Amino acid sequence: MPAIEVGRVCVKIAGREAGQKCVIVDIIDEKFVEVVGTSVKNRRCNINHLEPLEKTMEINSEDPEVIKKELEALE
Repeated sequence: MPAIEVGRVCVKIAGREAGQKCVIVDIIDEKFVEVVGTSVKNRRCNINHLEPLEKTMEINSEDPEVIKKELEALE
């Protein structure tokens, strides 16, 4: 299973955004990370609700809009 790390692309598997792709932008603690995605709000998320994918991306900006555009370009 791929590691939970900043820049890891994931799919949400729980909640109203289940099935949507997102990327980890910050690790809060051992249970929570901050994610952002094209149709996922910038929020904290339980890592048990994420399925990490093989893809990673470079996080070069703090701006969620820039990260969303980079994630779209990756898909």
